[in-house]
Amino acid sequence: MSVKSVLNTIILGLVGLLIYAIATSRVVNTTVLLQAGHEGRSKGNIGSINGKYRESEWNTRITKMIEQELKKEGIEVTRVGASIPVANARIAVAVHFDGATTPCSTGASIGYDQEHPLAKKTAQHWKDRYQPYFPFQWHQDNYTKNLSDYYGFNRVHSEKGFLVLELGEITCDEQVAWLEPRLELIATRVADFILEELDP
Repeated sequence: MSVKSVLNTIILGLVGLLIYAIATSRVVNTTVLLQAGHEGRSKGNIGSINGKYRESEWNTRITKMIEQELKKEGIEVTRVGASIPVANARIAVAVHFDGATTPCSTGASIGYDQEHPLAKKTAQHWKDRYQPYFPFQWHQDNYTKNLSDYYGFNRVHSEKGFLVLELGEITCDEQVAWLEPRLELIATRVADFILEELDP
């Protein structure tokens, strides 16, 4: 291989790396950032599974429904999967369903960055909406050590906070039986909550 060929290969490689760096560092500016937890992952943390029920599929279904509801109201929405971009948003919401090694030992909860000035207040508004509706156990605010390392908190600047909604336990058959026919209603509840938070 000639020196010229080697140099051309190196230059093409560097240009490719530059294009990739620019594409992956692009900042998303949006009103609502919606994350479908675990969507797009085929290895690593792919979410909880209960027989035919896969958390990642439910997360995606509900997030798409929330997105449709918000867009019907003229709200700018960016929906992402497991890979979260650097973003600015008025509110950011990640949709998840909990899982447990011991079935039916968890339920619904909410996680957020405790350092954010408004996230706790925003989280309380969600709890006020969902806690009376959800007939199973509700956990204390889910700001565990694991969640405190959630990379999305460092990538998203959100006026109202970045909330991680655990909507129920997918590894609990009793909760699944209640949740499955209500996924659309739950999505509407989340969308209505977001609309309220955006209302000046």
